Amino acid sequence: MTIQTVPDSGVSSGVNPETSYRWILWLVLLEFLVLFAPTMLWLWDRWTLDVWHNAHGILITLVVVYLVREELQRKKELPVSSSPWGFAFLVPAMALHVIDTGMNSQLLSAFALILSLPGLSLLFLGSKRTRSVLFPLATLFLTLPIPLVFTESIHLALRYIATDSVAWLLPFFNVPVFSTGTLLEIPNGSLQVADACSGFSTLYATITVAILTAYFCPVVSRRVLILLIAIPLAIGVNIVRVLMLTLLVHWVGLDVLQTSAHEISGLLTFVVALPIIFWLGQADEVKEN
Repeated sequence: MTIQTVPDSGVSSGVNPETSYRWILWLVLLEFLVLFAPTMLWLWDRWTLDVWHNAHGILITLVVVYLVREELQRKKELPVSSSPWGFAFLVPAMALHVIDTGMNSQLLSAFALILSLPGLSLLFLGSKRTRSVLFPLATLFLTLPIPLVFTESIHLALRYIATDSVAWLLPFFNVPVFSTGTLLEIPNGSLQVADACSGFSTLYATITVAILTAYFCPVVSRRVLILLIAIPLAIGVNIVRVLMLTLLVHWVGLDVLQTSAHEISGLLTFVVALPIIFWLGQADEVKEN
């Protein structure tokens, strides 16, 4: 269905189709915001809980908003249209939201929130525009908090990797160390590499950004490189972070972990890893221009 302006025949119906379309769109968006407001607040609370858990949610959402906006700008010449296939997304999304109202898990409702976005896009933007933004919208699922029961083994594996790697590197800095499990013992104290220091949040964010960057990268070889480097890059950056914190403890003392240096080091893992992914996705394009 395509909404088009009918030429003036001298008889005015008093209703402009485009004006009606905009009013309906804003009304639906308002109802959507009211319906999912508690879910959005819950997501915001999880994303801002701390640097170590789901902090990438805000960043990824901003990246997706930017990419969707850019894609829609490229398609702005297309006529406004609507596809009834939007209900194929909206109906199950609303059903999940109703189910979560009884369960009060909020996670199921958050899943419904993201699932409904392609449905709204199909209804108000049409199938052609929706196809261009479907992939970025789908990556929003990667901003959802993952229950620890599903990631506990990954956290533990990452903790062991960080502990063993730092224990191997410290002698190069003339720092004696004894490690057992996820515990590092140095002359100034003992450091436990906990879940917060596993680097899982950085890994989650880096993989998500790598998928988005690879999708929009025009060079196939770059796409493959981006996807292959994402995991080792995230793990490597976190190892450097744990190493630097351990060296600070050795030089200053355990009190350094009670300062802002601990959280700042977590933010730096994002600052280092994500721009590298973006650069890899843009390097060849910049060179060609």
